[in-house]
Amino acid sequence: MKTDGRKKTIESSATSIEQGSGNVFADLALPHPEEILAKAELVQHICDIIAERKLTQLKAVAVLGIDQPKISALMRGKLDGFSIDCLFRFLNALGRDVEIIIRPARHNGEADTRVISA
Repeated sequence: MKTDGRKKTIESSATSIEQGSGNVFADLALPHPEEILAKAELVQHICDIIAERKLTQLKAVAVLGIDQPKISALMRGKLDGFSIDCLFRFLNALGRDVEIIIRPARHNGEADTRVISA
């Protein structure tokens, strides 16, 4: 790295930068990347609500109706074992409505799945 006092520049002939697709799971060539991204976004909303309410994991257990190890796994981003339906129920238990909208694809006929919060 070279610094000229005003800005930092990185010099390397072996470095290349490739713009991501917007879905890191697709970029990593994981199976079902849209589903994984949707689950990750839902879990982020769940964790945000838990933090906003200052719920301990034990209090979250009471609200969500699952055991503490599962709360811990959820909050660490371990998505295995949690279906999208299950995550919807957690959001409902935390006082959030979940709406599902189905419409024609927006871009070149290629459909996608997105989580949008209001």
